[in-house]
Amino acid sequence: MILVTGATGFLGKRVCKKLAEKNLAYYPTSLSLGVDIRDEMQTHELFEKIKPVIVINCASFVGGIQFGYKHPVDLFSNNMKMVTNLLESSHRIKVERFINPISNCVYPAAATLFKENEIWNGQMHESVSVYGFVRKAFIIGASAYWKQYGSKIYNIVLSNMYGPGDHFEEERSHALGALIMKFVKAKEDKAPYVNVWGTGTPVREWMHVDDGAEALIRAMDMPFHEGPVNVGIATGISIIDMANLIKKEVGYPGEIKLDPSKPDGAAYKTVDGSLGEKLMGWKPATDFEKGVHETVQWYLQQI
Repeated sequence: MILVTGATGFLGKRVCKKLAEKNLAYYPTSLSLGVDIRDEMQTHELFEKIKPVIVINCASFVGGIQFGYKHPVDLFSNNMKMVTNLLESSHRIKVERFINPISNCVYPAAATLFKENEIWNGQMHESVSVYGFVRKAFIIGASAYWKQYGSKIYNIVLSNMYGPGDHFEEERSHALGALIMKFVKAKEDKAPYVNVWGTGTPVREWMHVDDGAEALIRAMDMPFHEGPVNVGIATGISIIDMANLIKKEVGYPGEIKLDPSKPDGAAYKTVDGSLGEKLMGWKPATDFEKGVHETVQWYLQQI
C-alpha cells in the first residue's frame, strides 16, 4: 500500500491521479480528510492502521514570500512537527521507501545553478530561511534515520510548482499564481496598469505540477541515494518576462509597473537536474508557455 500525505493539496491531488491511472493501490490522507500529521498520536495511529510499504509525502505548510514574512513561527512550528512525526512513524512500521519532496529554496542564496554537493555551501536567502531550514531538517533527519536504522528516505528537490489547481490567494501564492490573479483582476476592472513586486530581474525555474508528481512516482523505483536529488532542467525565466507572458495569455491591454520597494527574493534560481535524470531515466518535459496557458485557462474557469 502507498500512503499519500497531503493528498488533497496541490501536489498531492496530482500524485493520487497518476497513481490511479497506473492502477496502483494508495491511501490518501490530509488534514481535510481527518488526520493531522502535526499530531504525534494521530500520525502514529495512521501508520499503524495502513502499514504502508511506500509513503509519498505531499504534506506541508507553505506560502509565498509575503506569507513567509508574516507567519515565520507558523511555518517553523507546523512543518517541524510534521518532520519529526513522519520520520518516527515511518521507522516504527518499517516503511520500505519514503518519498519526500524538498523545495529548492534550501540552496544558498548566492547560488545560481543548484547542485546537490553545494547545498550546504552558504546561507539561504532570508526570505525563505525559516521554511528552508525545516526542509533541510528533513534532509538531516533522513540521513540520521538511514545511518541508525537503515530507513530509506528519498529527498527529491523540486522547483516552484505551478499549474491548474494551484493556490490563488494573495499571500499563499508564489509569483506565478499571484501574477495571474493580478492580471485577470486588472483586465476585469479595466485598470491602467498592474504592479509587479520587485525589480523584475530575479530568475526562477518553474516546474509544472504534473512533472513534480511524475518525479515523486518515479522515485518509487529509482536506486536509493542518501542525499538530496535534484529534478530540473537548469533553465529559468525572469519575473518581468513571465509577467509579460501572463499579460499576453490573459489578454490584458494595460501597462506593467515594477515596484522595487517590494522584496525580490533570491536573485537567480535554476536547478542542475543531471543526477535526477540519471537515477530516474527522465526529466521534466512540460513546455513552460504551454503550461502557463493551461494554468491561465483553468483559473479563468474557476472565477
